Amino acid sequence: MRRRTPDTLGAPSGGAAPTARVLVSACLLGGRVRFDGRAKTVCDTILDRWRAEGRVVAHCPEVAGGLPVPRPPAEIEPGGSAEDVLAGAARILTPEGADVTAYFVAGARAALETARGRGVRTAVLKESSPSCGLLRVYDGTFSGRTAPGPGVTTQLLRDHGIAVFAETDLAGADAHLRAQDG
Repeated sequence: MRRRTPDTLGAPSGGAAPTARVLVSACLLGGRVRFDGRAKTVCDTILDRWRAEGRVVAHCPEVAGGLPVPRPPAEIEPGGSAEDVLAGAARILTPEGADVTAYFVAGARAALETARGRGVRTAVLKESSPSCGLLRVYDGTFSGRTAPGPGVTTQLLRDHGIAVFAETDLAGADAHLRAQDG
């Protein structure tokens, strides 16, 4: 029996894989890779279909960047953005002030490399994460408040032409993915 790891969570159940694939945050697929060692599993027929079709490429940028599980939470420093982080003008910090920026940037680059290597042009990532957030990320105060803007991985993927969707818009991601098949 094959062990399910974050890299195999999206493995197909059989059959030939279609051309268009989708990069999905491993935590959304049941991978216990979040900072607190938990998953944020999304149960949805669209994800089930993608898995059966062999479309899913599971990835956790933070783990790929070298961070352990569990790990301290981290947020983009107040006033900074993902674009600033990628440009070296802002940091990602833990509540104790440890600078973990290099891990997040390495993870974003690993996600881009994975996407390019697997022919991915669509991604579904975890909202609010400093890596994967699409519309909002935590604001850097560790108070539970969010600020508008993407995470570092989302920013880098979008900068390279990969469409990114939040886990709350699987229908939109599915429509984009199906359009690629045409």
